[in-house]
Amino acid sequence: MNQAVTVNGRTYAKAKRPVVVVCVDGCEPDYLDAVIATGKTPWLARTATEGARFTVDCVIPSFTNPNNLSIVTGAPPAVHGISGNFFLDPDTGEAVMMNEPRFLRAPTIFKALADGGQKIAIITAKDKLRRLLGDGLSFDGTGHICFSSEKADTVTAQENGIGEVLDLVGKPLPSVYSADLSEFVFAAGVKLMQRDDRPDLMYLSTTDYIQHKYGPGSPVANAFYIMMDGYLAELEAAGVVIAVTADHGMNDKHDEAGDPVVIYLQDHLDGLIGAERARVILPITDPYVVHHGALGSFATVYLDDGVDADGVLANLIAIDGIEYADTRDNACARFQLPPERLGDIIVVSDRSFTLGTAAADHDLSGLDAPLRSHGGISEQRVPMILNRPLADLPADRGLRNFDAFDLALNFAQHA
Repeated sequence: MNQAVTVNGRTYAKAKRPVVVVCVDGCEPDYLDAVIATGKTPWLARTATEGARFTVDCVIPSFTNPNNLSIVTGAPPAVHGISGNFFLDPDTGEAVMMNEPRFLRAPTIFKALADGGQKIAIITAKDKLRRLLGDGLSFDGTGHICFSSEKADTVTAQENGIGEVLDLVGKPLPSVYSADLSEFVFAAGVKLMQRDDRPDLMYLSTTDYIQHKYGPGSPVANAFYIMMDGYLAELEAAGVVIAVTADHGMNDKHDEAGDPVVIYLQDHLDGLIGAERARVILPITDPYVVHHGALGSFATVYLDDGVDADGVLANLIAIDGIEYADTRDNACARFQLPPERLGDIIVVSDRSFTLGTAAADHDLSGLDAPLRSHGGISEQRVPMILNRPLADLPADRGLRNFDAFDLALNFAQHA
């Protein structure tokens, strides 16, 4: 019997015991250091010393969709094609969400293991990821499960592989703008792993609502990670291999008065080269903009024919708060991105700045806390924790967040 599968050029051992990979949205390493120091997260504290802990690089742009899809394909966006939460579709000329499986260009690790006879469970906080993560799987009668806590009241056996999730978890439908949305993911994962027909492989993906509002060491942030610690301990008690990583970090993007620090690129370019000669696309854009106002640290710019691209690029590089700006080809080579899904110029702001389109296009009325956001190189470093030591892992191996399944299946299982 074949005990391994190969997908996107990488080989993965099948799960010999249940394996759970967790993507904690917006979790920079400082969150874990701060909460471990409180002494209230025994699982994290013990695992960080007795298991394996690293700080690794996520994918740029450091947004939710490209990183979740990198984690579940074991490959960068140049392979799987998901370059942001939002992009300009070259087939239609329309700016659209990248939520549809038709945008995915590579199979997931889930599909490869499911084809190899393993049972898969996927639980995500936001429904925007559900169809991408579940691409290639069938759910009616297969034993596979895929649902979001956002839509937990509408799951069906035919579409999601499970029904009556609210009864299973014993919690009400959570608000999409709450820590409860992520807690529901963990609670559901524990319930599924405690069943007799538990999955072989489980993926849990949370939301960064808390991280957008509260920095490392704050009481609310610590409470979130204390909650998470309890559920991870319950999962470990069920005898599973656990790998925890993140899709991106998070940084303050506000001034001393608490006002967002923004470079409005569309306004700037309209003044520089004339109106409607450039179009700025912000890949952070998604249906959940209340906590970030669609302000992140990565943007792509489409230029009309005849525009002096070199002159525009030189101007952008000189702006205070711009960490990186380059041509599409150079940027895509550096960040392993699909060039045909990005504009002529890529722009990345530094740790303290965000990028906007035109000031009039951003509704910031929903921001009820000083802005924290992500998307840039400054949010690239994220944690990786496994609850077992890793046998035979080369000491000099460079690690990415999308190595999570490789470490869990190929190294932690043998420790």
